[in-house]
Amino acid sequence: MPLGESMLSVVRSNKSVMLDKSKHFRKTRGGNSRKSKTEYNLPEATPELISKIRERMIKENKKTRTIRLIISLVLVIASTVIVYLLT
Repeated sequence: MPLGESMLSVVRSNKSVMLDKSKHFRKTRGGNSRKSKTEYNLPEATPELISKIRERMIKENKKTRTIRLIISLVLVIASTVIVYLLT
């Protein structure tokens, strides 16, 4: 079997072994029908509500940023102490 034919047979056998990756994107129930799309009744957002949400998000992000900074500083100090004690 020349090189080209063996290469094609390997590609064919690998293709049959590969997983069907499209099944991960299929819906498990109801299929892909656009008729069964769920309608949502979302409330209207007022400018005051949007500003409250924005302020809350800024506060939450600031809190998580400070917690990450504190944890990273503690880890850096602890690793520095461990390296100092080992040497």
